[in-house]
Order: sequence, then C-alpha cells, then structure tokens
Amino acid sequence: MTTSPTTAVQAARRQLATRLREIRTEAGLTATELARRLDWYPSKISRIEHARTPPAIADIRVWCAACGADAPADDLVASAQSADSMYMEWRRLQKTGLRHLQESRVELYERTRLFRVYCSTVIPGLFQTPAYAAALLESISRFHNTPNDVAEAVDARMKRSKVLFTNGNRFSVLVEESVLRYQIGDTVTMAGQLGYLLTLMSLPSVSLGVIPFSAPRPNWPLETFNVFDDARVHVELLSAAVKITAPSEVEQYIRASKTMAEMAVYGSAARELITEAITHLR
Repeated sequence: MTTSPTTAVQAARRQLATRLREIRTEAGLTATELARRLDWYPSKISRIEHARTPPAIADIRVWCAACGADAPADDLVASAQSADSMYMEWRRLQKTGLRHLQESRVELYERTRLFRVYCSTVIPGLFQTPAYAAALLESISRFHNTPNDVAEAVDARMKRSKVLFTNGNRFSVLVEESVLRYQIGDTVTMAGQLGYLLTLMSLPSVSLGVIPFSAPRPNWPLETFNVFDDARVHVELLSAAVKITAPSEVEQYIRASKTMAEMAVYGSAARELITEAITHLR
C-alpha cells in the first residue's frame, strides 16, 4: 500500500526524532542535561524529539557528538536531507510533460558507473526500444493526464540510453519473467523489444538476469528500483517517485538485488525465456 507524500515525510521525521531520542537516552542523559551541554533551551530538545521541529544538519551532528555517538551521524544526516525530497508525486514531476523528467536525470546517469536495476513491471528504461518507450510513455501520459510530449520524451530517453555504450559503465539488470510477457504496445512493438534484449545481452558491460516464474523465492517480488553507484536508490510507485540516500536503506536494496540475482538465470537460459516469450506473442 502506498502512502501520501505528507504521510511519508511525517513518518521519516518521526523516525529521525525517535532515533535522536534513543541516542540521548542510551547516553544516559536527560533532555535538560543535553540542552545544557548544547547551550540550547530544553524546549528545543522537546520539539525535535516530538518531531514538531525538524533538526538542522548542524543540530544532528552536535547532538550525536554531545552524546558520544558520532557513528550514526552521517546516516541521520542523510535521512534528514531526504525527508522532504524523498517522495515526489508524479503529477509534480510531470506537470510540464514527460520530456523534462527524462532530461532531468541525464546528469545522474552520465556520472553513474554501476547501475543495479530490478524491474517487476516493465522493461527497464535503458533497455527500451523507441516503439516500446512510446507505447509505455503514451499510457503514462494518458493515466496521469500530463501534457502530451511523448515524441520528445522518447527522444530524450533514447539519448539518455547512450550510457549503455560508455566505456567503464556496468549494468546489473534483473527482470521478472512476467515482464517479458506483459504486452506493451502491439505485437510488432513487443517482438522488437524482446529481440533488442537479446542484442543487449551480448554487451560485455551488461549482466541481464531473468527471474523465472518457477524460481524458489526467498524474496517476494518487489517494486521496481534503480541503484546508482550503490549510493542512491530510485523507487517507482504508481503515484510517486521515491528517492533514497540514507546508507542503511540503500544497503537494503543492494542486499535485495544480490539475493534476487541468485534466483535469476543468465546466458542461454535467459535467452531461452526471452525467445519463448516472443513465440507466445499474439
């Protein structure tokens, strides 16, 4: 179940406040004693611990230092920085159309060297053909009622995909077998898309794994996500895009990616599943 942007931000702030309170109590300090150490009014401690006032980055660092707990400071800072921006409604991101959203991520894609991708819904964006991307973006534009600039958005997405051919880049990509069977566009579009996957598999920079229907599952199917250089995660929900930068949360997605990679098949076995999906097109 997805939550509203406001609820998500409030939950993140409450979690941060709870952790700061735990750090204080673990240090054996009362709120008054911590306030005295920091030369703050006790009311500021109370407002932060009850999530009524979000702490500044400097507040988090001196709080941890005063409690002798420097280790969790970076993680808490990352959580605070992402609280307001971690959940962005698609209607806000797409209010001027889809092209701008595609272009806004070019810099991130160009500086990333290791891409970890897991898709449970559609073919990953970097691996899409123009026809498949057009069919998909057309349905997104129609559903979210955005200005229709699909042709421009497809062009921007194809330009972004040039990172596939940049020396030094690596792509660890996992798709559920169901993704090969979900028909986006007409039969010709889908056949072309699956054929393109077979071509991309030959790139030395690409590791494409398919998780079969029959694979034993220590992990349940997850929401689609992208991990950039093991430092940032983008998660795609129906109503919003979630950006995660807190190291402990990013690590969970890396761990999930590695676990699901063990469930996938590669090489000839993956090609067989893709080819089988092509033969079943109607």
